[in-house]
Amino acid sequence: MRPVDLAREHGLSTQAIRNYEDAGILPAAERTVHGYRTYTPLHARALRAFIALVPGHGHQTATAIMQAVNRGAAEDALRLIDESHGRLLDDRRTLQAVEAALRDLAPKADDHVPQERGDTFIGPLAGRLGLRPATLRKWEHAGLVRPRRDPRTGYRVYSAADVRDVRLAHQLRRGGYLLEQIAPLIAQVRSAGGVAPLESALRDWQARLSARGRAMLKGAADLDAYLRARDP
Repeated sequence: MRPVDLAREHGLSTQAIRNYEDAGILPAAERTVHGYRTYTPLHARALRAFIALVPGHGHQTATAIMQAVNRGAAEDALRLIDESHGRLLDDRRTLQAVEAALRDLAPKADDHVPQERGDTFIGPLAGRLGLRPATLRKWEHAGLVRPRRDPRTGYRVYSAADVRDVRLAHQLRRGGYLLEQIAPLIAQVRSAGGVAPLESALRDWQARLSARGRAMLKGAADLDAYLRARDP
C-alpha cells in the first residue's frame, strides 16, 4: 500500500507516515524501483499500535516502545511498559494520599483551624518533601502557603497548618494541577469554608487516571496484535 493509504485511516498526512518510519516507530518500508515507499498490513498494525499507545503512555514513551519492538528488543519494550504502569500506580497512590488528607481536613463539629506554634524552617521542610526551597518560596508568592517570619531572624517558620498546606499543594502539583488552580482550593481549606472544590478536583483526577488505565489496556491489545504479526 502507498503512504496515503496508511495515513488515511488515521487522518494523518503522508509526511507524518514518513516521519514515523524515519523515527523507527514503523518498520522500514520496501522501495519500488523508482524509490517510492511501499507499506504492508504489518505497517498498518504498527501504526495502530503506536496511536493506541500514545494516550496511555505519552508520545515519548510510546515512541520508545515501538522503536524497541522494531529493533527486535521486545524485552526493552516490555520494561518501558512496566515502568509506565508503575508511574500510573504511583499517581493512584498519590491520589489516595490526597483523599486521605481531604478526610483529615474536612471540618467537623466545633472544629477550628489550629493556631499552632511554628516548628520547622524552609530547608528541613523542603528536604523532607524532596523539594527545593525556591519552590516553597514560589508557592508562598502564589498564595499557597503563608509561613510566619521569626521576628528576630526573619526566617520563615512553618506551623503544622502550613506544613499541611505544603503537603497538599505538593500532592496536587504531582497530579498535574497548576498553581493558580491549587491556590483557591487551599484557601478554602484554610478558611474552613468547605472542601467541595477540592472534592471536584479529585473526581476529575480520578477520571483522568481511569482513562489513562483504559488507554493502556487498548494500547496493550494493539501492541500484542502487532507483536503476533511480526513473530507469528
